[in-house]
Amino acid sequence: MTMALIVHKYGGTSMGSTERIRNVAKRVAKWARAGHQMVVVPSAMSGETNRLLGLAKDLAPATQTPASLRELDAIACTGEQVSVGLLALALQSEGMEAVSYSGWQVPVKTNSAYTKARIESIDDARVRADLAAGKVVVITGFQGVDGDNNITTLGRGGSDTSAVAVAAAMKAAECLIYTDVDGVYTTDPRIVPEAKRLSTISFEEMLEMASLGSKVLQIRSVEFAGKYRVPLRVLSSFTNWDIPIEDEAKSGTLITFEEDEKMERALVSGIAFNRDEAKITVVGVPDKPGIAYQILGPVADANIDVDVILQNVSHAGRTDFSFTVNRNDYTRTVELLKTKVVPALGAADVVGDTRICKVSIVGIGMRSHVGVASKMFRCLSEEGINIQMITTSEIKTSVVIDEKYMELAVRALHRAFELDQPAQV
Repeated sequence: MTMALIVHKYGGTSMGSTERIRNVAKRVAKWARAGHQMVVVPSAMSGETNRLLGLAKDLAPATQTPASLRELDAIACTGEQVSVGLLALALQSEGMEAVSYSGWQVPVKTNSAYTKARIESIDDARVRADLAAGKVVVITGFQGVDGDNNITTLGRGGSDTSAVAVAAAMKAAECLIYTDVDGVYTTDPRIVPEAKRLSTISFEEMLEMASLGSKVLQIRSVEFAGKYRVPLRVLSSFTNWDIPIEDEAKSGTLITFEEDEKMERALVSGIAFNRDEAKITVVGVPDKPGIAYQILGPVADANIDVDVILQNVSHAGRTDFSFTVNRNDYTRTVELLKTKVVPALGAADVVGDTRICKVSIVGIGMRSHVGVASKMFRCLSEEGINIQMITTSEIKTSVVIDEKYMELAVRALHRAFELDQPAQV
């Protein structure tokens, strides 16, 4: 591997104790001694952000005003500030020159949406000067600063997004995401022990997998990588730190923008699932133009994300309109519909089901093959699993089914699409 600017990202479990931080420092030092310019973005120590926000909740249970959200960010960001300081000290103990920066010192500029801010720009001049001087630079993930110099945080998984954004701004050769798994699998190995680790996955497939429930990478980080074409690799921080760089640089899963012939042979690359969904049906709405907007407009205005949508066949000028939302938004959505939408539309009722899940097949090979969806439906039918809703795109098909059948469906589909078989070479 030629000498290059490399970004390493370490998750909370990788930073979970002083011993693990020491191992991270040894790994980073190995890369630096090999001649690479190193920027490291660590998360807070595992459990620390929850502990800090728990303290805040004890003092102020209802923390949703702009003023209180500002203070939540001021509290939550300290977890990462401790991590960068500890890692810089550990690197210095390894004989490396190292310096740590908080998001506001770089600075990482964001908008002012406290607790879920978006990165707008990164000023990399200070970091480049340190790298040129031979230092390892350790930058907090998850945080930045807005136009009024208020500290902001990026929301859950924000450290992944920070690392990719830094890699994009600095045109890094690669961004390595070290986590507690050793790559992206065909599905969750806890449900299907035969699941295989993918050596490569296309950016589009990874984006679908992340959006459909795969927890390996946070979706915003994948979106960022796609926008700025940042090569990403997911790999384990629990391998021996002294593994040869040549081996480490080829381990895990590479998220690539190249769709080679070998990848196109795979009809389906992975099975994703999400049990955090709930289904809501507005019963007996007038079947006329504008109904979808009249139902979903108020839901969107309440900042509730809608996923799968289904409008049923009309009978006597009336129809049923179903959609899914995150389970955490279920009660609020039903209340909103019952108080505002049903009376305005003259609908009959609102009914719902929180015991559903979504199971999806993903693969760029689906573009050039017919019959993939029907194979999925046949497989589920043979297992006696009823499909409640279906949604498709060019490279994915998702179904909503009863939650109790989720693991059965994932295992059956994994077998049906031969994902448990060795990859063709």
